Amino acid sequence: MRVNVIPLLLLLWASPSWAEQELALYPGTVHTRIGEDLLIGGQPHRIAYFTTKDSLVRVARYFHGFWTKQGYPVVVNGDLQREAVVSAFFTREGLQRAVVLRTHLGKTVGFTVLKDLWLYEKPASAGNSPFIQVEGALFSADVGSRDEAGGSRHRTQVVERSLDAVRQELTSRFTAAGYALVRESGGRLDGRRTLVLEYARGAEQVLTTLVELEPSRVAVSQAWVGTDRPDGMPNAEAVRQAREDALRAGQGREGTP
Repeated sequence: MRVNVIPLLLLLWASPSWAEQELALYPGTVHTRIGEDLLIGGQPHRIAYFTTKDSLVRVARYFHGFWTKQGYPVVVNGDLQREAVVSAFFTREGLQRAVVLRTHLGKTVGFTVLKDLWLYEKPASAGNSPFIQVEGALFSADVGSRDEAGGSRHRTQVVERSLDAVRQELTSRFTAAGYALVRESGGRLDGRRTLVLEYARGAEQVLTTLVELEPSRVAVSQAWVGTDRPDGMPNAEAVRQAREDALRAGQGREGTP
């Protein structure tokens, strides 16, 4: 049996190169990873954040100079006062390194990003998504992550409807999908109405946060977590109870003639 070794060699060469690539670091700061390997828009990302007392301009100049000296094309966007993005393109490796900078409370907050430009994974279809797709969404973005404890996904949407209408739709559709309401809480943030809904179904949890941007416009943030370990869940007791309820419901159905 003859095997074409060229594609195999390319795969073996490309895979370790992604695994060994590290995030860019700003000297003298502690970088905190956000999740493991994230899937954003179908493309693999690694992200970490840091804070520093150095000015935004100084941090941007550091990364611009660092990547330029290595011979990579570098692009700078933003006003360099409140925000800036510095990006370098590693064309040979098919990678993009970037740092997103913002000023906050007298400090510079930076997010370093490593993005694979060659790999792409088709996002899950609507039928396989764990989220409830809200009607009237003006904007929607999904992020996924996977580690040894399980997987997590995040969806952010802006919906052109009232908060009460969105809540009613979510409650109805979560219940129809077999989720049980674990907790509901509301309040105000900077004078705007907010609502948090926690749902569980077996080994899954969905935390949905609604923020009223305007009387007829709502920001919807959904976080889904699934794992085979009850202690790996944000709310282990709620998951344990949901599992027991699901098991009893399943046994009841099996015993029905």
